[in-house]
Amino acid sequence: MADQGPSGLARLARACRYSWAGLRAAYRHESAFRQETWGLLLFIPLGLWLGRNGIERALLVGSGLLVPVVELLNSGLEAVVDRIGPERHELSARAKDMGSAAVLIAIGMAILVWTLVLLPE
Repeated sequence: MADQGPSGLARLARACRYSWAGLRAAYRHESAFRQETWGLLLFIPLGLWLGRNGIERALLVGSGLLVPVVELLNSGLEAVVDRIGPERHELSARAKDMGSAAVLIAIGMAILVWTLVLLPE
């Protein structure tokens, strides 16, 4: 059996380093991710303050956190498509458009959740 690499805590530490490198790369190279990160600095405390119970706080904060998660996936998809080549291809354009649509849906969902949670009863 071939060596599978580190296991246990060493594997977890390596995964955390890769994740941190991905977050740094996204912040450095993706303006939308930077904007969403700064927005979270406002919306996380606001969601924790405005939510009237644990469920509302989780919905407000969670819907906000979903946006940069989807942005990271979209940015990764775009990087892979761009790595393949600079020529325009229908499937590449479709993949990038779908990734962008996923970000739009996540933003729309966050707006909807905040609106429904914070509307007066």
